[in-house]
Amino acid sequence: MTIAVASVDNANARSKFEKGEVKAIAEEAFIYGFPMVMNYGVYYESFIDTASSQYKAPFNQLYNTARVYTPADTAVVTPNSDTPYSFIGMDLRAEPIVICNPDIEKSRYFSVQLIDMYTFNYGYMGTRTTGNAAHCALIAGPRWKGKVPKTISTVFRSETDFSLGLIRTQLFNAADIDNVKKIQAGYRALPLSQFEGRAAKARAAAVKWPKIDKELGARDPFAYLNFLLSYAPATGSAAVEAPMRARFAKIGIAAGKPFDVGKLTADQKEELEAGIKSGMEKIKGKIDNLGGVENGWRIASNAFGDRAMYAGDYARRAAAAMAGIYGNDAVEALYPMLATDSEGKKPDTGVNNYALTFPAGMLPPAKAFWSVTMYDGKTQLLINNPINRYLVNSPMLPDLKKNADGSLTLLLQKDSPGPDKQTNWLPAPNGPAYIVMRIYWPEASALNGSWKPPAVQIVKAEPPAAPAQAEPATPADASQAAPAKADAASPEPAKSEAATPEAAKSEPDKADPAKDQPQKQQ
Repeated sequence: MTIAVASVDNANARSKFEKGEVKAIAEEAFIYGFPMVMNYGVYYESFIDTASSQYKAPFNQLYNTARVYTPADTAVVTPNSDTPYSFIGMDLRAEPIVICNPDIEKSRYFSVQLIDMYTFNYGYMGTRTTGNAAHCALIAGPRWKGKVPKTISTVFRSETDFSLGLIRTQLFNAADIDNVKKIQAGYRALPLSQFEGRAAKARAAAVKWPKIDKELGARDPFAYLNFLLSYAPATGSAAVEAPMRARFAKIGIAAGKPFDVGKLTADQKEELEAGIKSGMEKIKGKIDNLGGVENGWRIASNAFGDRAMYAGDYARRAAAAMAGIYGNDAVEALYPMLATDSEGKKPDTGVNNYALTFPAGMLPPAKAFWSVTMYDGKTQLLINNPINRYLVNSPMLPDLKKNADGSLTLLLQKDSPGPDKQTNWLPAPNGPAYIVMRIYWPEASALNGSWKPPAVQIVKAEPPAAPAQAEPATPADASQAAPAKADAASPEPAKSEAATPEAAKSEPDKADPAKDQPQKQQ
C-alpha cells in the first residue's frame, strides 16, 4: 500500500464533480470503511506485528488464552472478561481452514464466531448451533472452488480472503481453569491439506502489511481502505457493493490503488476532509440510535450480524464496531449497554455511587450465563482496581448477598462500600463509566423485550444522625413531671430510601460478562 501517493482514475474527472459531491462520496466511503480499518488494526496487533504487546500468533495458527481479559488487554474495546478466548486469524487465499472442537460437556457453553474483514458475522459453531459433540467445519474464502471432504458436513464461506475466528469457552470458577485448558488443547485449526494429510498445492503470495495505529488510521483512512479492498472482492454475495464502489472510485478509492489527496483541487480536499468529519459524526450519532432504550439501557437486537441482517446499513455496522467490535448476533449474545441512570444522566462514577437491583426472579434470562462488566467511559477498556474485579456474572451468584426479599443489588462505585458489602461491589472508574450487560444465549423473553433490565439508581448519601437530646431534669416533686415519651430522648435518624441495597430494591416502580469470582484470578 502506498499512503498519500495516488491518483484519481481520470485526470479530467476531478473537474467534473458537482459542488458537494466529493464530500458526499467521502462521507459514504468513510462510514463504509471505518469498521474495516478498525478490524485491520486488530489484525495488525494480533497476527502481524510480532513486537506488539497484543500479538498472539501468525495467521492460520490457533492461539489459546487460558485466562480472562484484564486491563492489560487493549487491542479490542469493551473486551469480554467472562470467557477465556482462543483466536485464529485465517488466511484463506490458498486453501480453506478446518476448525474442530472436541467433545465438551453439555453444561458448558462455548461458541466459535466467524467474522470477515467487513466485520460481518458469517457463521457459528458451538453449543447453540452445532452442539457440544466433537465437530469439524470448513471455512473457505471467496475464491476457493475445491471439493469439500466427505467427512465434513458444515461449510462456511467468508466473503473476504482473510477472516477471524473467536472461540469462547465458559469458565465456571477459579478451580475450573484446568478444565478449560484441556478443552482448549482439543481445539484444532488446520489448513485443509494438513487436515487431509496431504501436501499443500500452493502457497499464497507474501503480503506487505502496512503499519497501522489509531493515529495512522485516522490520518489516511482511504489509503488503508484501498489496501483492504484488494482482499474483499465484490463477487458472490458482495457483488451488491459494485455500484457503491464505482462511486468511491471517482475520488480514487479502489482496490489495490494508492490514494493521493495531492491530486485533488484545494476545494475538493476541503470537501474530502469535511466528508470524513461528517462521516465520523454520523457514526457517533448512530450509536445513540442502536436499538431502543429500556430503563436507561440501550438494547440493540440488530447491531451485529451478517450482510443480510445489515441490509446495506453501513452506518449501523460502523456504529456497532465503534460501540464494541466483534459483537455476537443477538441470538448468541445480547448486549444491553447503559446509556443513562434513573435520572436520565450519563453514568459518572467519579461523582455518584450507583445501585443496580434485580428483583427476585428477574435476573437476566440466559440459557448459558449473564454478566455485568465495568469499563472506563473514556477508553471503553477494563479498569485497574484493588480487588481485580472487572465484572459480576451468574457463576458468582452463590457468593453474592441477596436482599431480604430475594432481590440482588450490585454496587457500582469507585470506592469500596465496606467489608460487609464488598461481595456485591463492582469497582468503577473515577469518572465516566461504560457499563455493559451480556446475556449469552438469551431466552426469548430477553430477545422479544418482555424482560427489561432494571434502572441503575443513584445512591443518595445517608444524612447524619440527629444529635441526642439531653435528659430533662427531674423536678423536685415527681408527681409534677410530665409523662416520659419512649422515643423522645433518642430519635431514629432519617434514612435515605436509596442509601442501602435493601432500600433500593424496595422501589420496583423506580427500577425502571478462571472462576467463582473470575476477577480474583488476575
